[in-house]
Amino acid sequence: MLNFKIKNHFFSAFRELFVHHHGSLEFRAKIFALIISASEDIKPESYEIVKDIGMEIYKNDEDRANLLMLSTKELVKKVKEDNGLDIDTLVASIQKELRITPRYAKKIDVELLRPLLNLSHDQDTISYQENIIEFLNAAKEETLHDKKSQIAKDEESIESKY
Repeated sequence: MLNFKIKNHFFSAFRELFVHHHGSLEFRAKIFALIISASEDIKPESYEIVKDIGMEIYKNDEDRANLLMLSTKELVKKVKEDNGLDIDTLVASIQKELRITPRYAKKIDVELLRPLLNLSHDQDTISYQENIIEFLNAAKEETLHDKKSQIAKDEESIESKY
């Protein structure tokens, strides 16, 4: 556990330099943070769900799954502490990143987000989270449709680098 905390502190400070595809991980963290922050009563299980989803996304790479969970937790903490970030700012940030890097739209998987809704028993919160999921899905579909050729060029460019 101490090893994990030291590694986490180190990666938090230098995440952009040492984490492969840092921008992609941060984008996903923003999506999870958006859903989690919509709840007044944030349960610790939310972060376990994010880690489990990270394990699925990153093919059992525990370090990346932990970084996704920790990045999500940091963003939620900023929102809840009103530390220069709120839900509207997260939404704007997600929209901006989709304009800049349209291929990120493929990283929005609304079905992976649904387990987070099961943690709430407040119908207003669930409705709010469902609206956020609908927004994310619409943003994904619009971006994939409108930016299809740019996404193909970006993916081609990335593949040629490796």
